Amino acid sequence: MNLEGRVALVTGAAQGIGRAIALALAEAGADIAGGDVKLEQLQAVAKEIEALGRKGLALPLDVSSPDSVKAAVDKILEVFGKIDVLVNNAGITKDNLLMRMKPEDWDLVLRVNLNGAFLCTRAVLPGMVKQRYGRIINIASVVAQAGNAGQANYVASKAGIIGLTKAVAAEVGSRNITVNAVAPGFIATAMTENLPEAVRQRMLSLIPLGRMGTDHNIACGVRFLASEEASYITGHVLNINGGMYMA
Repeated sequence: MNLEGRVALVTGAAQGIGRAIALALAEAGADIAGGDVKLEQLQAVAKEIEALGRKGLALPLDVSSPDSVKAAVDKILEVFGKIDVLVNNAGITKDNLLMRMKPEDWDLVLRVNLNGAFLCTRAVLPGMVKQRYGRIINIASVVAQAGNAGQANYVASKAGIIGLTKAVAAEVGSRNITVNAVAPGFIATAMTENLPEAVRQRMLSLIPLGRMGTDHNIACGVRFLASEEASYITGHVLNINGGMYMA
């Protein structure tokens, strides 16, 4: 899975799964542009990428803002001249039962998680179409397929990601651009560290492999989908969930 000569944009790259993806793609030989609202943390990731012998570019990026997305993509094209791989990873949660969910929390999660993927994809597609090459990988979630109480906004946004993936894959396949999704299951990240032990054990009981996944597990799946080895895969949802959901 050699990505030498490729340039990848990873959104939400400052921490967690996004950071792991950025590093995995860099290890495979790609130069990385990371975008995030957490610029200080992102700059530290860029240094990690450079320590691997690749170029790292840290960009302030609010994926819910068309102007911010355009500015980031313009800067990447100025520095690197192209974008070969886009990983739409940026996302947030604002959990609550639907009856208690504030409309602004519904809107914010959809704006960041789903609209953000739309805006970033739309921004990179002209260049990919022109060069007749592209890899777009969208980070969905197991809950987009199985549902989850208290996360109606997040589930809807990630289910939308799966639909977006399939629609765009059908549109741009003839231009040698693949569009796929990765659906992580229960992954050990900073977000899950603070879960009550009872909740953690209940979740583990649903996983046939009996353990949480790691951000590296997700990053390896993304690296595969970005590679030439995956060149005949498009419109696919890669489940990395330890068997938590099977379809």
